[in-house]
Amino acid sequence: MPQIYNEEFRKNIVRLHLQEGRTYKSLIDEFGVSKASISKWCREFSKECQTSPSAQKDSEIMQEIRRLRNRLQELEKENAFFAKEIQ
Repeated sequence: MPQIYNEEFRKNIVRLHLQEGRTYKSLIDEFGVSKASISKWCREFSKECQTSPSAQKDSEIMQEIRRLRNRLQELEKENAFFAKEIQ
């Protein structure tokens, strides 16, 4: 019998994947959700973004947060490198 997940749970999984860059594998391991379900929820969100301005805005915000986190991580690595050079 298939597991039924509420809307909030599904949105959280999509957010973790899109905004935080979590892999399907990490989400499967942590939440016990199938890869097919996660993939389906992400596709549904992508389709929703094409028709709903609020969903599109959410998607843009998630992408920007992910971009900024990646940039922060790069800068922290550079900072650590230069800190070692100074010592």
